[in-house]
Amino acid sequence: MRIIKLSITLIIILGVLMPSEVESIGKEEFLRGLKVHYIDVGQGDSILIETPNKRTILIDGGPPESGDALLAYLKKEEIRKIDLLIATHPDFDHIGGLIPVLEKLKVKKVIDSGKLHSTRTYRNYLHLIRKKNIPFEIAEQNDYIQIDSKLIIQILNTFDRNKKDNNEASIVLKMHHGDISFLFMADAEIEQERDLMKQYDLEADILKVGHHGSNTSTSRAFVEAVQPQVAMLTYSKKNRYGHPVSRVVRNLQREKVHIYSTSTFGSTVLWSNGYYYFIMPEKNPLDFLWRKE
Repeated sequence: MRIIKLSITLIIILGVLMPSEVESIGKEEFLRGLKVHYIDVGQGDSILIETPNKRTILIDGGPPESGDALLAYLKKEEIRKIDLLIATHPDFDHIGGLIPVLEKLKVKKVIDSGKLHSTRTYRNYLHLIRKKNIPFEIAEQNDYIQIDSKLIIQILNTFDRNKKDNNEASIVLKMHHGDISFLFMADAEIEQERDLMKQYDLEADILKVGHHGSNTSTSRAFVEAVQPQVAMLTYSKKNRYGHPVSRVVRNLQREKVHIYSTSTFGSTVLWSNGYYYFIMPEKNPLDFLWRKE
């Protein structure tokens, strides 16, 4: 597989003007397919998946201060309900923005890592789930999430008694849509990467980089095992943690991975028909990727 990076002089908006190669396949085929939003929530994670059969999955919600912006984004995308909400782990920069979502939108089910936390944010999150009587499930490693017959979603990592740290307990997901594969690493760290490499085939086209590109994640061996074509980094430009560290960026660049960050590109959307994918960033619509065989 190869990726062609296209640069053109006209503003490109899906559904208004498409690259000729996308036109040859058909815009409607992409619009009926999979849509994955890597949402800009500042220093945090939030990913919205619109499945081919019109189900919605929200993975994390960013920090508490991002809640209103996340709701506004969902409203702009005409998302009125969340069929499945996944809280990968209880850190505030992943579940804080979920609280307004739980308050304002209909959420049909929650999957949680099962890792407990003593913060007010985590207590409020659990309180709303109980108050609204939302079905609540603890993730189990190796289980498959059944939500759309056109997707295969497997849980590769979650909390167990040996994982004391919140990041270690992160729900890691691998998703297949036809020939296109995705790896969502949440805040999993190098130790979990080693474990996952021993247990699974991690090769994936699209990698959501673990822990915002921190020094605790994304070893060179891991990048070589995944062989991603595209890496998505979620962080705020003014974060106090130094994310992403240069080592992580170098590891990705050595493998010639195309890097997108919410800090630079804003919310970035990927469309897939199961054979091809098309990536459109919010802040620079003239810089997009088109993947073909």
